[in-house]
Parts: sequence; structure tokens; C-alpha cells
Amino acid sequence: MGTMAELGTMGKFGAMAEEQQVNQMIMDKQSVEEWLSRVNSLIPSVLSKAKTVKKFTGRWKTIISKIEQIPACLSDLSSHPCFSKNKLCNEQLQSVAKTLSEVIELAEQCSTDKYEGKLRMQSDLDSLSGKLDLNLRDCGVLIKTGVLGEATLPLYISSSSETPKISSLKELLARLQIGHLESKHNALESLLGAMQEDEKMVLMPLIGRANVAALVQLLTATSTRIREKAVNLISVLAESGHCDEWLISEGVLPPLVRLIESGSLETKEKAAIAIQRLSMTEENAREIAGHGGITPLIDLCKTGDSVSQAASAAALKNMSAVSELRQLLAEEGIIRVSIDLLNHGILLGSREHMAECLQNLTAASDALREAIVSEGGVPSLLAYLDGPLPQQPAVTALRNLIPSVNPEIWVALNLLPRLRHVLKSGSLGAQQAAASAICRFACSPETKRLVGESGCIPEIVKLLESKSNGCREAAAQAIAGLVAEGRIRRELKKDGKSVLTNLVMLLDSNPGNTAKKYAVAGLLGMSGSEKSKKMMVSYGAIGYLKKLSEMEVMGADKLLEKLERGKLRSFFHR
Repeated sequence: MGTMAELGTMGKFGAMAEEQQVNQMIMDKQSVEEWLSRVNSLIPSVLSKAKTVKKFTGRWKTIISKIEQIPACLSDLSSHPCFSKNKLCNEQLQSVAKTLSEVIELAEQCSTDKYEGKLRMQSDLDSLSGKLDLNLRDCGVLIKTGVLGEATLPLYISSSSETPKISSLKELLARLQIGHLESKHNALESLLGAMQEDEKMVLMPLIGRANVAALVQLLTATSTRIREKAVNLISVLAESGHCDEWLISEGVLPPLVRLIESGSLETKEKAAIAIQRLSMTEENAREIAGHGGITPLIDLCKTGDSVSQAASAAALKNMSAVSELRQLLAEEGIIRVSIDLLNHGILLGSREHMAECLQNLTAASDALREAIVSEGGVPSLLAYLDGPLPQQPAVTALRNLIPSVNPEIWVALNLLPRLRHVLKSGSLGAQQAAASAICRFACSPETKRLVGESGCIPEIVKLLESKSNGCREAAAQAIAGLVAEGRIRRELKKDGKSVLTNLVMLLDSNPGNTAKKYAVAGLLGMSGSEKSKKMMVSYGAIGYLKKLSEMEVMGADKLLEKLERGKLRSFFHR
């Protein structure tokens, strides 16, 4: 018996659903003019019915004032030249008709006291008022934004049998701005499907102020499905780099931060990708921090998948570039997370971002440098250099930390062999940073001796011929600082022709040559022998030095005097 009753109930529900489908099909077949006529004929009777209600008078007064605005709004809508051609107008009029029918229903319940409690009716009336607001707003959007004319243009039709046929991309974009949430969800779903087939075709019309504003609003929708799809599109817009200002001005950052805090894994990933792109400017980075974005980004570094981890690490790296945010980042735990990701980041990109973050933090203050040392940052940075192509950020971070660690510890941690590896195999930026780090490490006779024994000198000499001006400058500075050590000076003189030739060439007075003052200092250090001075003269050093002397480059006068005196002495010896 129970089963028969259940089947009977299921049959009734099935019949009701079928009847609703039939009714919807009949309604869809009605023309937009028929719907306009129907709504206009409904309004007088609806107003009359609403005005007879004697309860909840404040709420009904608000509802009546909104109903009275509908005729003028529909008049503006129906006067548009594309009114009869646009499916959106038909749907909008159906929505208005449905809301007016609900007005009659609730007015009847209030007049006859047939409702389930006062609080429930108050809630229903507030909901009705909100629907009327939405109807009026959507009519205004259709009229003012130009979507009526745009949505009649058949710009995109899917070629995939798996994706619903879309007669107009602009119509989908219009649906982001009007209608109920389910309609907006369907529009988002169709846009994402279209984007999978041809991202460029969807992206170009999507980049518009009204569309951006509509998507940002959907990030705070009550529906999880809508938020997930909206942030997917927002991340694509952010990555395009074409509408950052609109995204920011429409208030995209607070909801993105909240989604990283409490969204699904996929939502967090897309929100982090958007935040990463938007955090590239200092102003946006400050705003993200102001909205509480640091903690959820750090948490995502700890718990996210590879893409989420890399995106959040990149965003934190961007924020660490802003000097006034570094202390706040440290207080939120960025140092520990940076070191952990440097050691165990899922993707190489995550480790690179954290190396750059540590580079920025080590440039901040003694307190932050000491914190990085105490957290074990030095061994992690050194281990990171052991890869086949060391990059500049980790080397620069180590250079910044050199004064914070005793030389004996650096020696025990094999700093110099690793810097030699960087000089041989690193990127140009890494090689420059390594030469600079050696210069900073060699601050005493003992440390200079250690550098001389490390095998770094030949690699530094090679940098004098680098295509990078920065590398040449760092190499010249290192030689200028190291040449006073006897062993190093002798080693440089063994390869005197190469060293002296390159240092003399670096005496060029061209403003773009930033190595000239170090070249002067290096040559001065090697000018103790007559042979070296003769070689300098033969390579044209005197002509360069005369110009540098006029420019008052430090040491140029002294070196010029030594070379000219030696040249004169050589003349008299002939």
C-alpha cells in the first residue's frame, strides 16, 4: 500500500512538472507585443488590489510606489527600435508579469488573513519588494546600456554538440547584468563553455565596464556555483591585463580575498591567480594587505595544490616588493613559509617566488635579516644554489645576509664554492650578485685570502668580458677590493694581459659605463710593477685617464701621474 501511495504521489508531481513545462512553452510562444499588452492590462487591477490592503501598510505603500513606476519604464523599453526583435525583452516582460501575479496573490492573503504568521508575511512582502526592484533595475539596464541593440547580433554560435547552441555572445553578457540568479548562472556556464572553445572571441567583448561590474557583483552571490564560475572568468580577465583599473574600481579585491579564505579548492586557485596578477602594482598590493589578504595567501601556500601555491607565492612576492609591507608580512609568518617553500615547493616557480621574497625581505632591516638567519634561511638559500642554473634572487638574498653571519660559519657552509658555481653556471644576474657577494664577504685580509684560495678569481676575471654592464661593474669592483691581497694580485698578474686589457677598456668615459671608478682602483692596485704600467700605457690608458681626470673620477689623477712618470722614465732610458 505504501509503495502504491508513493507511486501515486510521484505521478502527481510528474504531472505537475509536465504541466508547468507545457505552460512555459505556451508563454514562450507569445510575442513580446502580447506580453507588453498583458502586463499593461494587469497593472491597473494590481494597483487597485494592492491599495485595498489594510495590513502591513508601510510595506504595501512601498510596493505600490514601485508598481506605479513600471508603466513609464515599459514605455521607454517598448520604444526601443530593437524591442520586438530581442528575446531579453520577452523574458523581462514575463518576469514583470510573474511579479505582478505575486502581488495579487499576497494582497489577497493579507486582505483575507490567510497567511502563515506575521513574520512570514513580512518576509514575503520584503522579497516581493526586492523582485520589483530587480524588475525596474533590469528594465533600466536594457534601456541604458545598449544591450538591446548588441544582443540582436549573432556573434557566436557553438560548433560543439556538447555545448548548448548560443545565438549571441552579447546576449549572454547582457544576462550577466539582468534577471534572477539562475539565469545569470546559466549565462556564466555558457560563457565558460564558449571560452573553452575560443577564449579570444569571448574575451574581447567581455572586457567592458558593465560586464566587469556584473562579474564582480557575482563574486558575492549567495550561490556557491555562481561564485565559482564568476571567479573563473575574473581570473581570465585579470590575466589578460586589459581591465585592471575597472576590476579595482568595481571593488574586486575584498571578495577575492574572502574567496581565498573560504572558497572551494578550485575557487581559491582562481582567486589567487587573479590576486597574483593584480598585486603587481604597489597600490593594489597595499590594498590587498589592507583587506586582510596576507594571512589567507600564506595559508594557501601551506595547503594549496601546485597552481594555488605558485599563484599565492607570486602574490606574496609582489607584496614583499613594497617596503612598508615587509614588517607586516614577517609578522604574519612569511619568513617560515618562504623557507619551507624554498625547500619543498611543489613547482619550481613557487621556489623562485620565495627566493625573490627573501631577497626583498633581506633588503629591509637588520631585524628581518636576523629573523631569516635564525629561522634557518641561510642553509636553504645555499642549497637552492646547487641547481644547474642558479638565479639572481637567492644569490642577492645571501649577499644581503653576509654581514649578519660570522665568516667562519660561511666557510663551514661552503659559501665560496657555491658562489664559484654561480659564477660559472648562473644567469647573468646571478653572476653579478655572486661577484658582489664575494666583494662583501672579502672585508678582511683573512677573508680575502680565503677568496684567493677558492678558485673564484679566474671566474671573476671572465666577467670583465661579459655582455652585461652590471656584471662588468661587479667584477671590476671585486677586483678593486681584492687586489690588495698579495696572492690574488700575483694571480691577476699571471693573466695580466686579459685583466689589464679589460680594465683599461672599462676606463671609457661613456656615461653608460658604470664600472670606470672600479677599473681605476683595480689598475692602481696593479700598477706597482713597471711591466704592468707599460702594458696599461700600450692599451691606451693615458687617453682614457685624461678624460676621467677632467671628470674628477676618484683615483684617475693618481694613476695618470704614475703612468706618465713611468712613460717619461722609459723615454730617458732609451
